[in-house]
Amino acid sequence: MSRITPTPDIPPLPLPLSTMGDPSPQPHLQPQDVLSQILQQLSQLTKQNAELSAKVQSVSPALAAVDALTASHLHSPGPSPALRPIDGSPSSSPIPIPGVRRYSSTSAGLGPGGIGFPHGSPPPLSSPFSPPKVAKKSDELYPHRVIITTYPDQTGIKPVPLHWGAPTPSERGPVLCSRLPSNIKLRNAIGAHSGGYATYRALAIALRTLSPTHKPDFSHTEPPVSLPFQPAWADPTKIVSLDPWGHVVPQVYAREIEQGLDIRPSIAVTKAHIKMSEIDEAARLGRLPVDGKIVLPSRPLEIPEQVLHDPGMAPHQVNVEGYMEKVRDPGVELNVSKAAVEPVWYLPGVAARFGITEQLLRRALFEDTGGMYPELITRPDIKVFLPPIGGLTVYIFGPPNYMWDPSKELTLRVHDECNGSDVFGSDICTCKPYLVFAIEEAVRCAQRGGVGVIVYFRKEGRALGEVTKYLVYNLRKRGGDSADKYFKSTEMIAGVKDMRFQALMPDVLHWLGITKIDNMISMSDMKYDAIVSSGISILKRYDLPEHLIPPDSRVEIDAKIAAGYFSSGRQVAQEDLVKTVGRTWEEAEH
Repeated sequence: MSRITPTPDIPPLPLPLSTMGDPSPQPHLQPQDVLSQILQQLSQLTKQNAELSAKVQSVSPALAAVDALTASHLHSPGPSPALRPIDGSPSSSPIPIPGVRRYSSTSAGLGPGGIGFPHGSPPPLSSPFSPPKVAKKSDELYPHRVIITTYPDQTGIKPVPLHWGAPTPSERGPVLCSRLPSNIKLRNAIGAHSGGYATYRALAIALRTLSPTHKPDFSHTEPPVSLPFQPAWADPTKIVSLDPWGHVVPQVYAREIEQGLDIRPSIAVTKAHIKMSEIDEAARLGRLPVDGKIVLPSRPLEIPEQVLHDPGMAPHQVNVEGYMEKVRDPGVELNVSKAAVEPVWYLPGVAARFGITEQLLRRALFEDTGGMYPELITRPDIKVFLPPIGGLTVYIFGPPNYMWDPSKELTLRVHDECNGSDVFGSDICTCKPYLVFAIEEAVRCAQRGGVGVIVYFRKEGRALGEVTKYLVYNLRKRGGDSADKYFKSTEMIAGVKDMRFQALMPDVLHWLGITKIDNMISMSDMKYDAIVSSGISILKRYDLPEHLIPPDSRVEIDAKIAAGYFSSGRQVAQEDLVKTVGRTWEEAEH
């Protein structure tokens, strides 16, 4: 169905300095007269443009009504119905979603409406595959025109000053990426907070479970442990992938927040206890003694009465012997400080770190994310980007202030996420054994009077993603899982064997004030090279003890050793890799 768009009256443009087609001679004008005419005509154009914009806005309700009428004809069974109400009445209410509370546009501060959006059973559809009726107009949540991008020289564009690497938060300025109408012209950053989770926030707003104007209450959210200013924070070359002031935003930018700037923390620091069955076992075997500070005894479990007095309970419901064992020895838990960090990229610094131009970096980030962020191209004046990727978590065992004290021993593990192994114990790789071993070593270092640090990056499958990783697993298991094909299998699927690009990884260590690592729990040459080249010394490297390597992950380990990864013992030549073969699917039923 075609739609005739109402066209507002467009005022005529002013005549140019010399009227085209007029053969009559023009009087000679002095330069100042020419300039005066130009300025006068520019002023007229600006005024007429404003009037035109106002007229376009004035016809928007009419266009919305036409849209609603068109939608009602397209999605209604039977004869063409009359125009349905679009003001929130039951006949146009959204399809209910169990457990979802919806908020009105009034509660969102965006316009008229009741206390809530009424909803009931969805209206009947012509078939299960028919698209649902549009319940609410998008302009109830977003009353302004769609702003796809902005430009540096647009009227009103005035980014909040931001000087990356300045020594104080006031000199540096806050990171502001909000697209609220009151903030959008002041933005000095591209992207959105929460990384990939920003999509869920958008969905929550669309479902009216979250007000787009919700203002967080940051009372009592300040860090319970101090992570103070470090010299690297004032060096724009040392930290380019996170905001060093991100954990104290509500405190250091309280005045700006009060004035209406939608500034959010990109780092949160807290304290916790960690409970892991592997750590319980280490304590039972005497590898980790209970010290009452870092390794704490867990509280005994209480056995439910029905377990003691109901012998008829099925074995799968309860294991009395198992309960009794945990009552006698509930195990231990670890006292930690931890920080969650979202990525905040300073684009000139990121480009320099990788040895490419900022222009190329911006173009690649725009083109190869589906054109998600046009301002990467149109706003070269904005130098900060919040990418939609996973962040990292820091776990600190022992006093945090020991991290920036070079006289204290420090043990470090930089670990990249592996959901299959870290969480579910898959034995095709060494990720979980390495992580557990590193946690034990970090705790032992803290018990010796030092500090242990685990940095956990969300870079699943070497930053190729879990889908790609599983496809590679299939290729390996069907094609003969030998160590000589380990990296080649990944390259055949992904085109590259690794996309973690460790050049940005040391930033978090500089943020923590680390200048020396006594014990590095890693065999990765890329991580080692990145840390050392950033100016942090590493005194000793540890690889994974032989007895902790699962048999099916020997393919991975031998391939890495042959490729130049660190090994304190076993050495493997390239020609011997064909001899290391993993388990096939046929060796076990699935």
